[in-house]
Amino acid sequence: MRTLYVTEFITLDGVIDSPGGNEGHPHGGWSFKDVEFRPEVYAIKEQEQEEAGALMLGRVSYDLFAPVWPKMTEEFPKYNAMPKYVVSTTLKEDELVDNWGDITILRNMDEVAALKETEGGPISVHASARLAQSLAAAGLVDRYHLLVFPIVLGSGKRLFTDSSPDKQKLSLAESESYANGVQKLIYDVVR
Repeated sequence: MRTLYVTEFITLDGVIDSPGGNEGHPHGGWSFKDVEFRPEVYAIKEQEQEEAGALMLGRVSYDLFAPVWPKMTEEFPKYNAMPKYVVSTTLKEDELVDNWGDITILRNMDEVAALKETEGGPISVHASARLAQSLAAAGLVDRYHLLVFPIVLGSGKRLFTDSSPDKQKLSLAESESYANGVQKLIYDVVR
């Protein structure tokens, strides 16, 4: 069975909305504008790219990433080459970009569960707030990779909401603190 992990830039109050600035939040870009850049913070992103066997996105994140990431050949060579899965009930085959390798549309959580049963490396879920919440509710998340930024936004899309599963125990697998106040927290889901 493949491991599925959710990887997020997240504020101290749990907001994952617009860390890069292109999703419409009034404080968009908070992960780059409001915290001193330290390259060691982002080492986890290179590690994820090396280890992942597939990239999974929700429809909104796919629409944001698909026009940009295929052109970022130096930054994302492995992500660009690996299979991609978009979980969407509305995306049509003819709406997929043709310059980003193999892309498969999954229509529901049963199809995601079936994918997890296949052979291959870990499945990395980037951004995709609604998808991450749905995966957690379906019991399909095995791990969380979180870069926690020392910012409180007060509003925006959150990783965990009032409609999240009732209670979920997590086990800290790895942590690191950086000079700019960012913390790397990797949690395994305890079942």
